[in-house]
Amino acid sequence: MWEGTNDERRTKGGWAVTDEVARTSELETQRTVRIPSSAQAVPSIRRALVEDLQDHDVSAAVVDEAEIVVSELMGNAIRHARPLADGMVRVRWKVKSGVVEVEVSDGGGPSTPRPAPPALWSTSGRGLRIVRSLAHEWGVTEDKNGRTVWASLGGPSRRRSH
Repeated sequence: MWEGTNDERRTKGGWAVTDEVARTSELETQRTVRIPSSAQAVPSIRRALVEDLQDHDVSAAVVDEAEIVVSELMGNAIRHARPLADGMVRVRWKVKSGVVEVEVSDGGGPSTPRPAPPALWSTSGRGLRIVRSLAHEWGVTEDKNGRTVWASLGGPSRRRSH
């Protein structure tokens, strides 16, 4: 059970942003932010994520990876999916023992997110390949309200050697 919850509503650039912080145990914290489905929202969610992870003593390498991943997942949600019913996108991250899980939930779209095949001259389509290369696990879950794309960073990886 959550020991403490802080739910606040604030305005950023004219948008109402709901922010919830929860400590689920001594070793685990979770933060959820509902933010407009807009490219202008991406820098603020990146800043919030980076500041929060740094406050929880997450390694600099994992913080950098999480910043890239949340940017890619937000970009995909904005470009390829509908917002949630309230016009927002939900971004949630959890920190537990140095492992960071990041997820972005939207209202779903016409296709299931998957990494695009490599294309030499393409100017887009690399986002999920980048996420896949940084995460030790990632995936997509769908439900009646939309879709969540998630990635887990900072744990053991089958894709990279350290």
